[in-house]
Amino acid sequence: MSYRPNITNLKLASSNEKDGLYEFIITMADGTECRSVFHRHPKWKMTAISRLLNIPCPVCRKDFICKCMEKYVGDLEQQIEDHKWIEKAIAQ
Repeated sequence: MSYRPNITNLKLASSNEKDGLYEFIITMADGTECRSVFHRHPKWKMTAISRLLNIPCPVCRKDFICKCMEKYVGDLEQQIEDHKWIEKAIAQ
């Protein structure tokens, strides 16, 4: 059974509007939280993602830093775009 991330919330953590950089906290349905960095120009693009160490990784089950979430960047970006998560987070 392969892991399928499902975003339930996206929250703005910080931003540098001058440079078009935004940092968001992504919460998944399984309780996993990730910190992601987006660049706004010319369109929204995720430049980095790292899992916050509040629970073990749902992919490799390690309780320390891993890079498993980088495999799912495309799927996460698609969900963010489809559900307009960025617009919702910035509006708050």
